This record gives sequence, structure tokens and C-alpha cells, in this order.
Amino acid sequence: MEVIDTHSHFNLHQFEHDQSDAIARMVEGRVGTFCVGVDLETSDIAMRLAQNYESIWSIVGQHPTEWEKEFSVIDFKKLATSPRVVAIGECGLDYFREHDRTGIEKQKELFIAHIRLAQEYDLPLMLHIRPSPGTMNAYEDALKILSTYKKEYPNLRGTAHFFIGNTDIAQQFLDLGFYISFSGVITIFPEYENVVRFVPIDRILPETDAPFAAPIPYRGKRNEPAYVIEVVQKIAELKNLSIVETKAILLQNTKTLFNI
Repeated sequence: MEVIDTHSHFNLHQFEHDQSDAIARMVEGRVGTFCVGVDLETSDIAMRLAQNYESIWSIVGQHPTEWEKEFSVIDFKKLATSPRVVAIGECGLDYFREHDRTGIEKQKELFIAHIRLAQEYDLPLMLHIRPSPGTMNAYEDALKILSTYKKEYPNLRGTAHFFIGNTDIAQQFLDLGFYISFSGVITIFPEYENVVRFVPIDRILPETDAPFAAPIPYRGKRNEPAYVIEVVQKIAELKNLSIVETKAILLQNTKTLFNI
């Protein structure tokens, strides 16, 4: 295995007809992946996939936009004990379509519940943070929460998945000891290139967020973990490194944060 796609969703309906074929393509490309839950059901599916495939690990949690669902701490604790679970999430704050203050406060409560769960099982966080258009508001609020709990939990750690913030926001995550994950959007939109150049290579993780946001040259198609190589190649280009060296560094970053 040369690369691990640190965020994908083989557990969603977009893969229900050819999941095994997509996994085979991933393995053939010497790629592994972290299958991420968005609620209890998909977290359970992710855990079971990880038990069945050596190239898949699981991450369990409840997406912030799912705040209206009950967060079953007991059930998530059961999942968190699996040796194939490497993180808690995806969790955080999503203000992109959230205009109700009640929803925002509920998202914060859900986020804090995930932080406490991660600390209880000494696991990193897979952060989903999406601000309102034209702002950094969700990042700013999430960083305030993380900064507060970092004082209580010095070992608090994780990664900012699908990062679309600026260099100032990135630096604040780095200061907290977090990593930054880049997806296929860096192959499409040049405005993210400076952020990739800014973040130290030893704090970067590659991801696809499959089935969403396919990179060039697959834009417009369903994304899948095998395509993470396009993200790695773009990172190598922006960092002026060889693809071999970039793969090795990113793989070590992944192993270090997720203890695999």
C-alpha cells in the first residue's frame, strides 16, 4: 500500500451497485482508505467493511448536519472499541445551509460530545467544518471549541477534512497540533494552491471524500478512493517533490496521526 485515502464513503448508496469493484480498483492501485460514518447506521457499515477488507479502516461518528438525530453515546462507544476504528467523526460544524441559531447550538453540542468520545478512547478527530459562503465562521467557532478543550485534553488531535480555509485558519489548526486534509478540489480551483504550499508537508493528508468532489481528470463523475493519486500528484507538484517522496511522506503522516 503506497497511499491511504483518509476520507471516503464506501458506506453510502452511490457505491451500492459496484462497491466490491471499486474496492478492487483501489487495491489494484495500491491504495487504502478510511471509510467514514455520517450517522450510526453508516458508521456500523464502515466498521464492518473495515473488518472484511485489510485495505479499509473505519471512522465512526455523526455528521453535524445530522444533529436532529439522537446521538447514541452507548452505541458509538461500542463501535469505538473495534480495533479497525481509527478516529471519531466526521464531526464538527457546518453552517453552509444552517440559518437557524438553534441548529448551530445543537451542532456545537454534538461536536463537544464527539470530542469527549475521542478523548475517552484516545482517538483523533475527523473534522467536518464548512462555513457560510464568503466567511470563515464555522472554522472560527470550531477553533474556539477546540482551543478550549485542548486545555482540558492536551492529547486532543485530528485533521481538518476537505480543507477550504485560508492560511490564517490553517495556521491555527497547526498551532493546535492538527493536520490539514486536502481533497480533489485542489486539482480544480487554483485559489487553494497557496494554502497547500503554506502547510508543511509533514502535516498534510490526502483524501477524496468519495463519492463526492472527483478530481481532474474525473470531474463530473463519481469519485472513488483510487482517484486519490491525483490529489497526491498535485501536492507533489505544489511542493516541488517527486511523487515517490510525496507518497512516502503522506503515508507516514497518516500512520502517525491514526496510529496504524
